[in-house]
Amino acid sequence: MNVAPQVPPDGPAGERRPVVEAVHVTKRFGSTLALSDAGIVVRPGETHALVGRNGAGKSTLVGVLTGLLAPDDGAVAFDGRPAPPLGDRDAWRRRVACVYQKSTIIPTLTVAENLFLHRHARGRDGLIRWSRLRREAERTLAEWSVEVDVRQPASTLSVEQRQFVEIARALSFGARFIILDEPTAQLDGAGINRLFTRIRDLRAQGVTFLFISHHLQEIYDICDQVTVFRDARHILTSPVAELSRPALVAAMTGEDVTLPRADHRPVPADAPVLLSVRDLVTASGAELTLAARSGEVVGIAGGGGSGKVEAAEAIVGLTRPVGGTVTVRGRTLRPGSVPDALDAGVGLVPQDRHREGLVPALSIAENVTMTVPGRVTRHGLISPARRDTLARRTIADLAVKAAGPHVPVAELSGGNQQKVVLGRALASDPTVLVLITPTAGVDVRSKQTLLGAVAEVRRRGATVLVVSDELDDLRICDRVLVMFQGRVVGELAHGWSDNDLVAAMEGVDLHHV
Repeated sequence: MNVAPQVPPDGPAGERRPVVEAVHVTKRFGSTLALSDAGIVVRPGETHALVGRNGAGKSTLVGVLTGLLAPDDGAVAFDGRPAPPLGDRDAWRRRVACVYQKSTIIPTLTVAENLFLHRHARGRDGLIRWSRLRREAERTLAEWSVEVDVRQPASTLSVEQRQFVEIARALSFGARFIILDEPTAQLDGAGINRLFTRIRDLRAQGVTFLFISHHLQEIYDICDQVTVFRDARHILTSPVAELSRPALVAAMTGEDVTLPRADHRPVPADAPVLLSVRDLVTASGAELTLAARSGEVVGIAGGGGSGKVEAAEAIVGLTRPVGGTVTVRGRTLRPGSVPDALDAGVGLVPQDRHREGLVPALSIAENVTMTVPGRVTRHGLISPARRDTLARRTIADLAVKAAGPHVPVAELSGGNQQKVVLGRALASDPTVLVLITPTAGVDVRSKQTLLGAVAEVRRRGATVLVVSDELDDLRICDRVLVMFQGRVVGELAHGWSDNDLVAAMEGVDLHHV
């Protein structure tokens, strides 16, 4: 392990120069110290993890490494040579690219147009040569083994396909150093395996990766080295094989962090059923029937294609089911109606906070209170004082790291944005709270806060539905329904083993193997 890593441009015994080296980097935004004498060294052909809690400085370092931010102090070098001037974007693109959690693909353009945006093949007359553009796009995707039709609109691509297209686009500029920012946050288990296979294949072709993830198991699955940032500082760099999981978590947090588990008190048999789902059939053909009682936390687990997310979205009205009924405290909800679900007392944390959970340009206060206007009005008008009071309570209860309720949510880290989404779901004191992949892309401390809030919700007598394939999310549940290929294939009571749950999600019955 080493602190403030530095390696000479030409290492001993013929050691190859680092692909990138950042040393003594300091960056301030006003009074906020985002990086303090921080650094990282990434060597050729490795997959190097960068981890830390939200607000640790990871995003700022990525901005520095990609030429989007100029450090106040310190330096960045690629292959032993100083980084290009910030204004020379083409030079930066030849050295480094970042595939962000929030895709930069333009959905209204085709795959080919996205691949060669602003560098279309043109004839002498200055007009775009579309046939040549498509041929070049096909050649680029074939070179990097990306199987996508270059003529299709990018809006039709899956999350996984968008990532592969973005990687191919970066490689087409000549970059051989790729930063992957939370690449697995929206992928299922099979998609993650395909991504990791692609990473290994590209490494064999001379591509180097900086891998940013909050899922620590992935660090051990795919990475060679890991660098930890905490409170804007470099804490350690170590071979992954030499760093235990408890030591990694301790380096990230500065303390021991224990995620909450289910409250072991059984739900009373006479507790009223608050959520009843009968013979629900989604547009994709998934089927679900369940009854959940007051004070009960029920999990719905499953991998990609299991139907768990589709079923949850049908329950809350985000999509319209083709059959069945959903009842909340005896009231049958209108199919496909989010307003009706909200009016009946349903709170929701959706799967994708960027597209469904937040309005980035609005403040924390505006986002938290947008579904409960009745709680923040006075004489028929929005009362800023009431709105801010409710938002401040959310900020305090969920430990949102922000200067106050007027901060735009776009300025928050991912974990704090997710807390705002949960805060809005809780603002109405919901009878039923539905959480879809609630901790995707958040750090350990934020995960602890988000899952810990569920305990308070159940204590108030609400019903909670946790829809996820993350084991930590599901540990807080009293029982877990497992879906596979659109059907419930099992129910595991509190105390389930990881092996049994994972096997059930993969369609395997360990007791009959």
